[in-house]
Order: sequence, then C-alpha cells, then structure tokens
Amino acid sequence: MTKTICAAAAALLLTAMRAPAHHAFAAEYDENKLVTVSGTVTGFKWTNPHAWIRMEVMDAKGQPKEWAVEMGSLTILVQLGWNPKTLQAGDKIKISLHPMKSGLPGGDFMTLDDGGHNMVKNDGGAQERQKTRAAHRAAGNT
Repeated sequence: MTKTICAAAAALLLTAMRAPAHHAFAAEYDENKLVTVSGTVTGFKWTNPHAWIRMEVMDAKGQPKEWAVEMGSLTILVQLGWNPKTLQAGDKIKISLHPMKSGLPGGDFMTLDDGGHNMVKNDGGAQERQKTRAAHRAAGNT
C-alpha cells in the first residue's frame, strides 16, 4: 500500500510540475498590451493542445512578416462555434492579440475582429485562458 501511495504522489507531483511549464503565459505574452493586426491567413492549424493561426502581416516598412498566433484549446473553440474551416489560407482577417514579449511577430489570440469563413466574432477561448492565468498567478506561479 505504501508503494501505491508513493507512486500516486510521484505522479501527482510530476503532473503539477508540467502544468506551469506548459502554461507560462506571463513569460511569453504581454498580457498588459492588446494589439490589432490585419493580414492574410497562411495556415490554420487545428491541433491539440492549442490551435494556431499562421498569417502574413505587413510590417511598418511594407515588408511581409509571418506571424504565429496561439489560440485556445479545441474543446473551448468548438464550444464557441469554431471549427477546422473557420479560417482558411487566403482569408483576409483582422485579429486582436496579446503580443509576444520578445518582440517577435506573434501573440496570444484574443478576438477575431473581421474576416474568416463561418465568421465567429467571439473571444476564441480568451476568457477561459484569462481565468486559468489568474488562478495560476493566485497560486504563486509566474
């Protein structure tokens, strides 16, 4: 019985250690900034644990930059009306996001403001992610 309890405790500890590493929101995205970008979808990856938008956005010099935008989990996205064909390559879209702290072209998706097939004007799981982040910070994690 002692071995079973030790094994269960070890599994729980390993699981708890992995969660902050996966959800290092504050380390990657600037939650205090919200930017809006317009561009052309080059890919919409409907994958676990998060969907991704790849898009081409023109920079200040008029040069195209490839942006990678992280979205919520597929479960949340489906509940909000998203599907694998909501965005398709070639779609002209405008989105709001929390930019990457590193300054690289990309961020954490907040809203689809314009464009896309099967237009879904909602938070794309952003509210759920904000709740998770708040709980993460409240637990003393950064």
